Amino acid sequence: MPPSRQPLASYTAFDGHRRLASGPLAQVALAVKRVTDNGTASTVVVFDDMTGRSIDINVRGTVAEVRARFAPPPGDVAGSSGAEEPRGRGRPKLGVVAREVTLLPRHWEWLAAQPGGASVALRKLVEEARRTHAADDRRRDAQTRAFHFMSAIAGDLPGFEEATRALFANDLARMAGLIAGWPEDVRDHALALARGDLPAPTEDR
Repeated sequence: MPPSRQPLASYTAFDGHRRLASGPLAQVALAVKRVTDNGTASTVVVFDDMTGRSIDINVRGTVAEVRARFAPPPGDVAGSSGAEEPRGRGRPKLGVVAREVTLLPRHWEWLAAQPGGASVALRKLVEEARRTHAADDRRRDAQTRAFHFMSAIAGDLPGFEEATRALFANDLARMAGLIAGWPEDVRDHALALARGDLPAPTEDR
């Protein structure tokens, strides 16, 4: 089975409560440059959609300079260059990292008795836990992303406190009702992050 790829990085820029652009950082940076060069009266904020946190970007210079500044490295657009490195003889590299683990003697005894020894048993336990709790982990990550975004841009909007409580209670229907009166772009983006969705990219003009 081929290794799973990380989701493509996505960013969203807001001019006040209006969404400017979503997509790769180079595309979003150009949208920010356009409005800042035109002298927007609002505060423009760029969010990392994978964390919900705001980031600082430098949009000084020409369009070509900004595009080049934030362009992904060659071969990194989809997380891979598409070419496979030649594989040498012997076992493939597993990316194993050695770190100290502290356990009670009975734990070490149990691990040592497992087929393949302690390292194999620990890897199996971790993988099983990841599969078992994957849905909970995704929901928790989505809640955290949405909370960071909402705190940064909507902390003074009506119903914020109740909406965050509904978010962490996983009651998205109640959250949607509480923020129904928020500016449309803020409301839709918060709900998308809470559902674990990335915003649809905007066209690069």
